[in-house]
Amino acid sequence: MLGLSMARSLAIAGESVEVWEAGDDLGGLVTPWSIGGVTWDRFYHVITSNDEYLLRLLRSLNLEKEICWKSLQTGFYTDMHLYPFSTLFDFLCFPPLNPIDKLRLGTTILRAAHTTDPLPLEKITAVQWLTELSGNKLVERIWLPLLRAKLGVNAERVNAAFIWAIIARMYGARQGKGKRELFGYVPGGYRRILSNLTSRLNELGIITHTGRPVSRVRLTSAERIAVDYSGNTAQFDRVVITVPAPAAAAMCPDLLPNETNRLRGIEYQGVVCASLLLNRPLSPYYITNITDRMPFTAVIEMDALVDAGSLGDYALVYLPKYVPSNDPTFERDDESIRREFIAALNRIHPNFGMNDVSAFRVSRARYVQPISTIGYSDRMPPFTTTLKRVYTVNSAQIVNGTLNVNQTLELAERAFASIRDDAALGHEQRAPQYI
Repeated sequence: MLGLSMARSLAIAGESVEVWEAGDDLGGLVTPWSIGGVTWDRFYHVITSNDEYLLRLLRSLNLEKEICWKSLQTGFYTDMHLYPFSTLFDFLCFPPLNPIDKLRLGTTILRAAHTTDPLPLEKITAVQWLTELSGNKLVERIWLPLLRAKLGVNAERVNAAFIWAIIARMYGARQGKGKRELFGYVPGGYRRILSNLTSRLNELGIITHTGRPVSRVRLTSAERIAVDYSGNTAQFDRVVITVPAPAAAAMCPDLLPNETNRLRGIEYQGVVCASLLLNRPLSPYYITNITDRMPFTAVIEMDALVDAGSLGDYALVYLPKYVPSNDPTFERDDESIRREFIAALNRIHPNFGMNDVSAFRVSRARYVQPISTIGYSDRMPPFTTTLKRVYTVNSAQIVNGTLNVNQTLELAERAFASIRDDAALGHEQRAPQYI
């Protein structure tokens, strides 16, 4: 979505654009796939009512009015018990916390939701900040287990702006009298969104190449930029590289050592995400947060949001496990993951069993969320490089935010403005091209 959004903006600005994609399909982390005859998103995605950039894109694709909005329920699994955690009443009756703990938790969420300048939060860890606001007990019982589920061994290294961004996005999605979070989806999922977006790119004259991994980007003697791919070479006036930071460093061996080190120094969390197609729903909850030790981060029940007809009258469940990009989990076979995940899911839902599973697939992505440690903004790679007219734009430049489609589109818009305003742009005799 980052590369496609930038291509669209550049083409609208009158540039000649080509998109080169290593995968067989466009879309990256939002590509759809099929499981048990049902086609839906490979990873779980949701639209919130405050996703300004995503809603703007959907409006331009004539899809905004088709969004189906719902107020969803949340579950909380802790101390081997599953509790509702959707309403104020649920919160007040939540057994694991006493009244003082509940007051401190509510105060923490309100404090985060109303913080407007997250930059100072980069100077302390999330654990330190949450301890100041919530106290040691809440951190140990609630916050730290949730951070570990999302970040694993990096839970205590991430800065406070990371958790602030999550709380602020979810709190900002609250709508209506009851202040319940409002979530939405486009019928057809991202398959429909990508179809409309691809049609728009074609109308703008953008040429797309799929199944074309780029091995190297280099300057030529004629000050053109050579792009090497699959034993071939193409040349362009300008190149925008939107792969993860370490891959960008490998793709551009002619960068200065400090540039290479900065790109390679970005640490990423990856995800191993299981998709289950079930014969019946597990619960009424869209998301079940987990603080007990489990092999997956949370339980995402997409059928709580998406109408049954879109899922072939099945229930679609995602079980994500967030791990460092070099974690051995990426090498595990699907069958061993299936056995472990289903056994753990049975502990949360004792009435669930193998007979309920119609299909099971595992998707993997090594570079998903950069780990924003202390002072992350100071180490963030710039858009420009010392290779003239070569730019790097990737999720490492999402500052004080979490990776989602809305943040990705915001990054694309910010990068486009920077590249458009670059001193070289518009000063060439020949109309500049982009890749």
